[in-house]
Amino acid sequence: MSEVRKIYSVQKSRTTMEGAGVRLKRAFGQAHQKLDPFLLLDDFGSDNPDDYLAGFPWHPHRGIETITYMLHGEVLHEDSMGNSGTIQSGDVQWMTAGSGIVHQELPARTAGTFAGFQLWANLPAAHKMMDPRYRDIKKTDIPTVTIDDFIEIKVICGEVQGIKGPVQDIITDPEYLDISMNHFSTLKHPIKNTHNAFAYVIEGEGYFDEKQKIGNENLVIFESGDEIQVNTENSKLRFLLISGKPLEEPVAWSGPIVMNTQEELRIAFEEYRNDTFVKKQ
Repeated sequence: MSEVRKIYSVQKSRTTMEGAGVRLKRAFGQAHQKLDPFLLLDDFGSDNPDDYLAGFPWHPHRGIETITYMLHGEVLHEDSMGNSGTIQSGDVQWMTAGSGIVHQELPARTAGTFAGFQLWANLPAAHKMMDPRYRDIKKTDIPTVTIDDFIEIKVICGEVQGIKGPVQDIITDPEYLDISMNHFSTLKHPIKNTHNAFAYVIEGEGYFDEKQKIGNENLVIFESGDEIQVNTENSKLRFLLISGKPLEEPVAWSGPIVMNTQEELRIAFEEYRNDTFVKKQ
């Protein structure tokens, strides 16, 4: 019999400033046993261009993956591998920094709300210096699974009812789902009991256990178990559901670089200063 995951904790996202002056809401931004292998989730959304147009000029990453999911608006991207393009509404950019990449992300002025998410996923020690990799996933490549006309699930990564998302072969075996539920509906979704899992509420409210109703901009961290169960009553609900295999390794983290030791961090920043950070492929 499956064990339904209970809630470990609930926390409200907090407003912060990042990049060259981007106002965003940080759901979490620290290494935590229950969130491993994930390190950070930022929720950026505003009707005011002054909150986001400054963007994220050129900066390095090493030892992690950054996953950008746009809900509304566009972000222009360039990196040291020669990639450039636009992440549009509904698109995902899954970037594996590995041994080192330098990039910039510049939001375009949007009519209405500019909104999306950036998730950081840690890489295991054995793969921190792997070759960088860039994946550009268009909205049309992301399948949607409909359950009983009450629930829609966009499968970015992972599998729902035999339908696999376009992002595969990721080391930490993640699942990344965008789930919309109608009024008075119930979702039961299996999650590997070896994996950590969390949800982030985008819109509406619902029950992630039998007692506590949770509204938008809240992070729900789950205990261990085989499945999650989510219920709605007289409100619709939209949330991200993300899970992954924990690394259980030491974390040495400074700014945009995440390694396993302070010495590895020191070397990374020294290489960045000396212009030897990006390795030849």
